[in-house]
Amino acid sequence: MKVQKLLSLIRQSCERYEMIEEGDKIAVGVSGGKDSLTLLYGLKELSRFYSKHFTVTAICVDLGYANTDFTGIEAYCEKLGVELTIIHTQIGKIVMEERKEHNPCSLCAKLRKGALVDEAVRQGCNVIAYAHHKDDFVETMLMSMIYQGQFYAFPPVTWFEDKGIRVIRPLMYVEEGQVRGFIRRQEIRILKSPCPVDGTTRRAYVKDLLMKLDRETPGAKERMFHAIVTGNIYDWVDPKITDTRKN
Repeated sequence: MKVQKLLSLIRQSCERYEMIEEGDKIAVGVSGGKDSLTLLYGLKELSRFYSKHFTVTAICVDLGYANTDFTGIEAYCEKLGVELTIIHTQIGKIVMEERKEHNPCSLCAKLRKGALVDEAVRQGCNVIAYAHHKDDFVETMLMSMIYQGQFYAFPPVTWFEDKGIRVIRPLMYVEEGQVRGFIRRQEIRILKSPCPVDGTTRRAYVKDLLMKLDRETPGAKERMFHAIVTGNIYDWVDPKITDTRKN
């Protein structure tokens, strides 16, 4: 995927769901993986010409796994001209050793989110950008249906009223395959996940399932995504219909 295509898709999602407002200071949660580095690049480039002025900073939550090398992330942020903050934690040890969680992803995500939000607030950011792409939306919906019996996917925009933080997901129109293509084209060095259960989780299972469904029934993923964005999910706000922030 070329830069122009990436920026076009990010701009479309931002405008459709009014993700960005004048004067926003956006903290991008950067893990060092392909998705977050693509989002960081896209938002930084978008900030150069978007109709509303905003700034971008990067925050990386170090889970505390040994031998995690952040030099690639540091060099990448320096190249983009984006300030990077690395928060050193012991989340990995808490989840995997102390708590010995059978399904560790939920607790890990909760602790990472807490660390990210606290640092974003400390820096005066009012927006956090997560790098969830189109495939993530569909996978989350399938996981919700399979494991919880609900039709649900995280919304494009969420508000943490107590923290004064807005969470946005600007990659929602970008497919995972397009992200991979962008990373290859730009020759961006990514950080392999240090998580010991990476690739063996429920999400990994559902990812494989979605790939199989889309391969056997071409267009299935796109139709499922369409069902999500038109499905009137209870905490999705459609700014073209109503704005619950004013209620």
